[in-house]
Amino acid sequence: MAMPEVGKKAPAFSLPDQDGKPVTLSDFKGKAVVLYFYPKDDTPGCTQEACDFRDQSSALKKAGAVVLGVSPDDAKSHGKFAGKFKLPFPLLADTNHSVALAYGAWAEKSMYGRKYMGIVRSTFLIGPDGVLARVWPKVKVKGHVDDVLAGLAAL
Repeated sequence: MAMPEVGKKAPAFSLPDQDGKPVTLSDFKGKAVVLYFYPKDDTPGCTQEACDFRDQSSALKKAGAVVLGVSPDDAKSHGKFAGKFKLPFPLLADTNHSVALAYGAWAEKSMYGRKYMGIVRSTFLIGPDGVLARVWPKVKVKGHVDDVLAGLAAL
């Protein structure tokens, strides 16, 4: 499925967070949401990205944004990851990839010539009105959070 475009309504979702508590997009009506998809808990790139969001969490809050991380890992894995790095935002367990599919973040990838389905590291900035304001389809971790902050400033 293609990624939803800027100006379109963000696909609704409900997923359990690391404590098994359901989190829905509509919970954050009136706030900007930074929804980021990452491949796997506690792997180098994903840890860096999560820690960058953590380190900028007060700036993101000040900009009126909520950060939500999403990966196919289960709540237990998320709980360990969030605890280990003191992540101050929910990590959502998209174990059947339904939300990743809705956002076009579940796609064919290849590693060492082997093709497989997996998460495309991508970030969606959803405006307070529930409409997509920015889409980062292929995230390079270094400097990404600064780009997200710049995107928020432009809202």
